[in-house]
Amino acid sequence: MKLPLISVPIVEIPLEKTVRLFLKREDLVHPEISGNKYWKLFNNVNQYLEKLAPEKKIITFGGAYSNHIFTISAVGKIYKISTLGIIRGEELREKWKDNFTLKKASDNGMKFCFVSRADYRDKENLTKKLQEEFPDALIIPEGGSNELAVEGIQHMLTNDTKEFDYLCSAVGTGGTLAGISRSAAEKQKVLGFKVVEDSSLENQIFKWSGKKNFELISAGFGSYGKITDENIRFINDFNDKFGILLDPIYTGKMMQKLFEMIDDNYFESGSKILAFHTGGLQGIEGANAMLRNKKREEIRF
Repeated sequence: MKLPLISVPIVEIPLEKTVRLFLKREDLVHPEISGNKYWKLFNNVNQYLEKLAPEKKIITFGGAYSNHIFTISAVGKIYKISTLGIIRGEELREKWKDNFTLKKASDNGMKFCFVSRADYRDKENLTKKLQEEFPDALIIPEGGSNELAVEGIQHMLTNDTKEFDYLCSAVGTGGTLAGISRSAAEKQKVLGFKVVEDSSLENQIFKWSGKKNFELISAGFGSYGKITDENIRFINDFNDKFGILLDPIYTGKMMQKLFEMIDDNYFESGSKILAFHTGGLQGIEGANAMLRNKKREEIRF
């Protein structure tokens, strides 16, 4: 049994504008292995499942509210593979059960190793030690971006996506945008909405993609993981109007910035814009717990 090829719908977001906006619902690709994570893991996991190993194990890295950590735990549960999450922050060792994402990952069977932020930054050394300790394990980088992941993203582009002038995606580690850039048609412009300020992103994306058909646009609205009251209002209004829930870290911020750009006439009249909903909805409950503690408005779902 392997991860299968799955198609998802493209829906139009009705706007009274001179451009047309559509959303490709990658959040619907799988109930637990959601969005771009599915396609990033598609080649990594399927090739690993073909290998003969005494005991299969997947090891990866992430923070307290990582969609990637949860997704890997779900893969492990579904395909009966043991999983180990290297979690940033030793302080979480005593209170991880209060964290919605880590609790769900644990329920899926994932084991954790909590490391200091200093050790976590040296992932090259961590990876080397882990590979020596677990020689048969599949070690996937934080966020899931590697060459096989970039190749897997090609499945997000189909015959139905060729008609669009712009292809838009949120950007974290850059693997998804690189895959879209690599597979985009010659006439298409690729827009990446950065939710983290990282000066190395453009070079990394070009290294994976081999093309310069993309533009990076800041959509962080503050530091990575920060959720502003404006973000929350936009996500709730979007869901009320269009019946589509957005996550607060990636797609919600991308769509908020995209709406601003449309209002500012960034796009030529008649343009057809396709944005990718990259999932991550499991993180909303954790985000709401944080917002509740601060007595702020929550995301309705």
